[in-house]
Amino acid sequence: MDDAEVIRRINELADEEHGLERAGTSGLSEAEQARLRELEVALDQCWDLLRQRRARRATGGDPDEATVRPEGVVEGYQQ
Repeated sequence: MDDAEVIRRINELADEEHGLERAGTSGLSEAEQARLRELEVALDQCWDLLRQRRARRATGGDPDEATVRPEGVVEGYQQ
């Protein structure tokens, strides 16, 4: 997956997330709330992958060696 594909995926996920958020979290079914959580994790993973690719490229590495990290890793980052 190249940078453009990652960005395209981020946009798709963000659009779906915003659609659910417009309904308001109190108006979401359990399934929709679960989907919102999945979207948040997937977005974090995509942003992390994009940052990895850019960092590898900036340091002379191969961006294609970047990998999607598991939920436990990307959700454990400190802001």
